[in-house]
Amino acid sequence: MPTTATKTSAKASKGASTQPAAKKSAGTKKSTAPDAIDLLTADHREVKALFKEYDKLVKADAESGEKETIALQICVMLTAHATAEEELFYPAAREVLGEDEDLVDEADVEHASAKELIAQIEAGSPDDPLYDAKVKVLGEYIDHHVKEEEGEMFPKVRKSDLDLDALGEDIAARKAELLDKADEPH
Repeated sequence: MPTTATKTSAKASKGASTQPAAKKSAGTKKSTAPDAIDLLTADHREVKALFKEYDKLVKADAESGEKETIALQICVMLTAHATAEEELFYPAAREVLGEDEDLVDEADVEHASAKELIAQIEAGSPDDPLYDAKVKVLGEYIDHHVKEEEGEMFPKVRKSDLDLDALGEDIAARKAELLDKADEPH
């Protein structure tokens, strides 16, 4: 049975949320899933490791297929992560940040730049002249984006009364849905 926070987040994912963000409840049972910020931070670490792996493959002059596998894995992970942030986390963060909501605006713009590179990487091939450079620049964009989220946005959101446990459950479910869809044959 969906919680009120889940229903609110589901509406937000459809772009129609007029409900306030989920608030912490004194009697709420602790979730088994990581809270939203812990979940998003874990995603950051996982994708950073993939960028390092890709860089090692470039330095080792690895086969195109090996590099493409990692590059596409990066793209799928970033797309699922960004979509969940945009549909669920950012709308909730915007509601609790008040004067600092410009942090969300900046994050949205950074996502747009990353999506452009992701599309180019997905459409390209490791044999293309700028492929490795595109993956490297994407990694640099993401590194900058992560530093801003983890250094500025996340601490401010964590201090708010947003129910990060319920939001974490919603984000985990949405990411799983997106990753399952990405695994389906096209």
